[in-house]
Parts: sequence; structure tokens; C-alpha cells
Amino acid sequence: MPLTKEQKQKILEDLKEKIARQKAMIFVDFTGLKVKDLSNLRKKLREDVFQRNQGSAERSEAGSYNELKVVKKTLLGSALKERDFKIDIEKLKGEVAIVFGFKDGLSLAKIIYQFAEANPNLKILGGFFEKKFREAEEIITLAQLPSREELLANLVRTVSAPVSNLVNVLQGNIKGLICILTKVKA
Repeated sequence: MPLTKEQKQKILEDLKEKIARQKAMIFVDFTGLKVKDLSNLRKKLREDVFQRNQGSAERSEAGSYNELKVVKKTLLGSALKERDFKIDIEKLKGEVAIVFGFKDGLSLAKIIYQFAEANPNLKILGGFFEKKFREAEEIITLAQLPSREELLANLVRTVSAPVSNLVNVLQGNIKGLICILTKVKA
């Protein structure tokens, strides 16, 4: 059943509002993906929100970080054009869904990439990061980068390694001295 003009206008306004708030948008082709799998993807996006808010006293409603929306290409093209995002919507093949990341684009890319690896019917078509269109290959590359926490952990390991090695060397000298003294005593 076709949408009425009012329904289309409401969808368009909702899209424009989400596009204005987003930090990243990723376009995916979900042709051949089962409804259950699409629901699992939405659940993973919500779980990311829950995990981020685990330590904070404030809990935000689901979807405030990430949200998947299935829309018609014509409505999507109109909303993007009105918000000055330049893309040829006809390049997006298949059934298109848009995934919004409202707080962090890289974690969104990681979630989508991991899900696409597990479900070959989901294909990354491209997306917007920092208001610039990125091809699918760039999105995949961004998703494969280590997270900020992993980079900080590597930095701490690198900085603390020389100190740990010095402590081990000094302990070795003391252990050697103790061994010699126990042999002399015996």
C-alpha cells in the first residue's frame, strides 16, 4: 500500500532531524537478509548503547547512540539533499537501510562490519563520516582500526616496558648474588 503524502512528509522530517544529529551514517544493502537477522542487528546496536551507559548513572533511551532505519531511496535522497549531503542515491544498489551513529562513528562502523562478516547478505555500500562520503572500502578500513582503548593500552605497555625490563634485570643480579652466597655458606 503506497504511503500518503502526510506519511511521507513525517518520514522526511524524521530523517532530516536524524541527519542533523548524526556523527556518522552508513548505508547498507540488506537484500536477502532475514527479518530475524535485521532484528539481531538492531539489538546489537542497542546493546552498544547499554554497554556504553553501564558505568554511568544516567541511562539514555535505546537508539540515542545508534539507529537503523529502512527508507525509500527517494525520501533518503531528498533528506540528504536538503541537509547538503552530496551523494548520487542511484549508486546505492539493492534494498537500502541507513544506520545512524549519534555519538561515535567508529564503533558504529565496527558493529556493522562485524555483523556483515557474520551475515554475508548484509553489504556495506558506503557512508558519511565528518560530512564526507566514504566508499565501502574506506568504511571497512575504519572498522578494522583498533579502538581508542586498545591504542591507549598499547601506549601504556610500550611506555612501561623499559621500566619492567630494568626491574627484571636488577632482580636477576640480586638472585644471582643470593645463589652465590648460599653456595659459599654451604
